[in-house]
Amino acid sequence: MPDPTASPPTPPIPLSAMLADRKLDLRLVAGPSAAAGVDIDVPVHWVHTSEMADPYPYLLGGELLLTAGVQLTGANADRYVARVVEAGAAALGFGVTPVYDTVPPFLVEACERHALPLLEVPPHTPFTSVARGVWRLMAEARHRELRRVTEAQQGLAAAAARPDPVPAVLRQLAVRLDGSAVLFAPDGTELHATGRAQSPATREALRRLATVVTPQTTAPSAPTSATDTADSTHLTAYALGDSEGPVLGIAAARRDPGDHTVAGVAVVLLSLLTAPHQGAAEAGRSAALVRLLLGAPPAEAAPLLGPGPWTVVHARGGATPFAAGALAAALGSALYETAGTAVRVVTDREVTPQPGWTLGVSDPVTPPDLPTAALRAERALHRAEATRTALVRHHETGLTGLVAPEEATAHARTRLAPLTDSPALLDTLRTWLSLHGSWDRTAVALTIHRNTVRQRIARCATLLETDLDDADVRMELWFDLRWL
Repeated sequence: MPDPTASPPTPPIPLSAMLADRKLDLRLVAGPSAAAGVDIDVPVHWVHTSEMADPYPYLLGGELLLTAGVQLTGANADRYVARVVEAGAAALGFGVTPVYDTVPPFLVEACERHALPLLEVPPHTPFTSVARGVWRLMAEARHRELRRVTEAQQGLAAAAARPDPVPAVLRQLAVRLDGSAVLFAPDGTELHATGRAQSPATREALRRLATVVTPQTTAPSAPTSATDTADSTHLTAYALGDSEGPVLGIAAARRDPGDHTVAGVAVVLLSLLTAPHQGAAEAGRSAALVRLLLGAPPAEAAPLLGPGPWTVVHARGGATPFAAGALAAALGSALYETAGTAVRVVTDREVTPQPGWTLGVSDPVTPPDLPTAALRAERALHRAEATRTALVRHHETGLTGLVAPEEATAHARTRLAPLTDSPALLDTLRTWLSLHGSWDRTAVALTIHRNTVRQRIARCATLLETDLDDADVRMELWFDLRWL
């Protein structure tokens, strides 16, 4: 797919633009249209000066070759011009004086025979002025092309925002490229066409070209774009989206340097506009959200997420407003939210450390247990921050399986009842116990002052009427907090 952000290359300038430049004062004395006295549009890509008897090895093609004819004679003129033509030069510029007072007739005749445009460079126009004039004309042409591409990009973007975006983008593309734009189905069936009318042969050639391109997602070795010509018309086809996506076909009488960039923007927009609707998994998750918004209990909406197992990730980090979305994408999920300075992600993928993030990861659960998993992920995040670890996973211990969950939960609620009205005290106690009674690390994990930690723990000891310096008491409270 073409890069829509690429700038068009420096465009060549037609030889007629140089002849029309009064500052250069060049004159066409031989060539395909010299006899008719009209300008010609041979493209000139650059200027090269050489006084070698055979400049062929040093030419790249497309040059305006400048020479004063130091080694040019009537005997070698024909071979000289033939070699210049063979090298692909656009034209030959002959400087009058100091070697010759006029353009020698034998050079004019040779250029006529080989259909090579021959320009007379007058004495008052140095070769450096010719080169500088060409660069100036190229800069002006590039500026015009950049402005045209910018206006085309704006027009395409505006068309994509219309109520009928796909036909609007196609129409805008056809206008900007002065041709026609056609949307084909993968099998070559024409879905929509707009722009200049094309001959039946050209339309059929464009249809055949559309069947050549194949999206890269299904056939890595197949091209995603192709070009051809028919009846002097330039044809291009671009694959859009996946294997079921349509194909964009473009037919234009000419191909300007910026057209590739304009087409690239249209390809990106049309790929997004014609993308298939969300799959079954995404539809199920959207349905779950809709049910929750309409008042359904979580237990009813949770199964629509899919069987899972699901993992909850609490994360902190990221330096940009888009970091949360980037993290969720890296974890293979579109289910995420920001909660203060933290990001919460629900994913069914394996969670690995992510650069710039501190992660707390729950154990995999089924949808009904997601609220519990969220608490575990939050605790794991606190522990990760306190221990300066990139990723901490929640793990159940073996002792939790020795007590019935219902009995353990009832005992925990009774034991911790004095703290249930104060989430801050419960959270501080849980974090303090998980960090082995460290005041400093608990303060870091909760982002509070260490004296505040001491005051809260002392308050917990008073409300619970227990000695928190006792290791057995700490152990019992730890299990109560987990069951709670």
